[in-house]
Amino acid sequence: MTIDDAKAQAKALRAALQAQGTATSHAQALELIARQHGAKDWNTLHARLVLRNASPELALSDRVRGRYLGQPFTGRIIGLSGPANHRQISIRFDTPVDVVKFESFSNLRRQIKATINEHGRSHRQTSDGEPQLIIEQGKGQLL
Repeated sequence: MTIDDAKAQAKALRAALQAQGTATSHAQALELIARQHGAKDWNTLHARLVLRNASPELALSDRVRGRYLGQPFTGRIIGLSGPANHRQISIRFDTPVDVVKFESFSNLRRQIKATINEHGRSHRQTSDGEPQLIIEQGKGQLL
């Protein structure tokens, strides 16, 4: 979706509401469209679209899911600091993640710390070039 798409949706929503007798300003329609797309307000949605940041905003105590060292996880953010493009994040997994791929050996992690970019990807990579941590979803949208 583009900013123009979002504005067109707001314009159509405003027209539909006015046709039903509900007066709505363009700003109110923009706010409603932003919330419909999971943003807290129009400015947040606008920034996401400008940056093409598909990842949800992250906040302390948010539930998240993703992949750590190639293994799927769900968990909760227990630490978060720094700017969006170099954010320090700590996650406590719901179920420990086995970070070893060998059947004869295990190494379970219950909690991790990492540095991620604005797309929820860690700067560090595994030997196959994949980010060590990929956060796929957050902000209450989990499960």
